[in-house]
Amino acid sequence: MNQPTSVVDRYDVIVVGLGIMGSAIAWRLARSGLRVLAFDSYTPPHILGSTHGRSRIIREAYFEHPSYVPFIRRAYELWEETEREAGERLFLRTGGLMIGRPDGEIVSGALASALEHDVEHEVLTAQEIRQLFPVLVPGREMVGVLERRAGVLYPELCIQSQLRLAMDAGAGLRLNEPVECWSAGSAGVEVRTASGGTHHAARLVLAAGPWVSELLDGYDVPLEVERQLMFWLDPVNSAGFAPEECPIAVWDDPDGPAFYTFPDLGEGVKIAIHHGGVITNPRDVDRTPDGGDEAAVRKLLARFVPAANGSLRDAAVCLYTNTPDQHFIIDHLDEAKRVVLVSPCSGHGFKFASAVGEAVAALVNDEPAPVDISLFRLSRFERSTTKSQGS
Repeated sequence: MNQPTSVVDRYDVIVVGLGIMGSAIAWRLARSGLRVLAFDSYTPPHILGSTHGRSRIIREAYFEHPSYVPFIRRAYELWEETEREAGERLFLRTGGLMIGRPDGEIVSGALASALEHDVEHEVLTAQEIRQLFPVLVPGREMVGVLERRAGVLYPELCIQSQLRLAMDAGAGLRLNEPVECWSAGSAGVEVRTASGGTHHAARLVLAAGPWVSELLDGYDVPLEVERQLMFWLDPVNSAGFAPEECPIAVWDDPDGPAFYTFPDLGEGVKIAIHHGGVITNPRDVDRTPDGGDEAAVRKLLARFVPAANGSLRDAAVCLYTNTPDQHFIIDHLDEAKRVVLVSPCSGHGFKFASAVGEAVAALVNDEPAPVDISLFRLSRFERSTTKSQGS
């Protein structure tokens, strides 16, 4: 890669991607006093990536790994701060249930995190779940881990709020301006965009979600983009689906895929299968849900939430950017620490964005991250930062 030339429009840091992660990062960096320039190929929030869909789950008894719990606790604090700064309600508390067999990944993982970090929770039998939340119908062999603090974030509003706060803090935002390539050298980084612009900075943050692989030419980072579907249905009977009556739920179906359900937030009951989608890329993905996609979620609703299995109201395609172990990446891409690679969150990262913004701002400012992010280092992947020969 060529070394950047001498500069005129030099910034402290350039951010590529302004979805939920990039918008949080741009705000935190600008707030720390740095001169920030940020790019997005589209006008966020939009429906082409990973951070749309009107609602996202936030939960604390984290079945994926106990190391996420301090991180999500910090995210809760920072979402409250973001609400205050933006003057917007971004979070709705509904309570949350992790449902499955006691020895299944979701229940056992949630309990492990809850016990290690003293997360307030209750373990419910299938009968107790049905008594508390009659619209949920787990199998007799299933149990639930209930955490009352869990709930819903509003993704589009979260992005809009963070973008506005970033601009208020002085960040320059360039929308509908795709980044085509970048280079890094001893003098800093150079970024070139589709409009023909060339921009320079001391540091670069790559937070482009499913498009990030297009910006990693020469770097061996193992990522796959997965097509996922979200559906909204009008309940057969609306009783019991209001957010004060029905929690968000993550289901570990012993005979099928994991999936999650939301209460009716005014647009029907939302359901989506978690993983198992077709591997694709953001340029060629089929963005039209078909009858097979719908049939798969209706089969799950018929078993576990039959009262939600009414007429289809809406559907949307979402993209997961997956790592092999389904843990995040938040790390320097290069030995000189000029470039930070952020996210590839494997379908469970949205809730952390407020804390990711803070952690990345610390990395860029050569400060220790406020919480432990060692789980997300690139070094866990063999040859992860190796450039291809000839780059």
